[in-house]
Amino acid sequence: MTRVKAYQIRKEEGDAQEKKLNELKTELAQLRVAKIAGGAASKLAKIRVIRKSIATVLTVVNQQKKSDLRSDLKKKKYIPKNLRVKKTRAIRQKLTKFESGLKTKRQLVKEANFPLRKFALAA
Repeated sequence: MTRVKAYQIRKEEGDAQEKKLNELKTELAQLRVAKIAGGAASKLAKIRVIRKSIATVLTVVNQQKKSDLRSDLKKKKYIPKNLRVKKTRAIRQKLTKFESGLKTKRQLVKEANFPLRKFALAA
C-alpha cells in the first residue's frame, strides 16, 4: 500500500476520513502482530508507511476542524488562543496605531501651556 496523500483525504467527507483512519489503524495492528510472529520483511517495512499515513489523515482532520472553528468564531469579539494568528511575540505585543497615537495627560497639559512659538523673520 502506498502512502495516503493529503489532497486525496481533503476531498473525502468526514465519515470517509474516519473510516480510512480506522482501516489504517486495524492494518497497523495486524502488521504489528505479524512482526511479533516473525513476518516477512516486506510487511515490516509497511509499518512505517502505515504510521505516516495515519499521521497524514489525523493532520488533515485536525486542520479541517480548526478551520471550521475559525470560520464559526470569526465574528466573535474574543477568539481562543489556539485559534489566533501566531505571528511573533514582538508583533503581537506591538502597540496599535491608535494606541501609539495617544498622548498622556501630562503631554496634553504641556502642549496647552507651552504652544510652539512662531517667529516672523524679516528678510
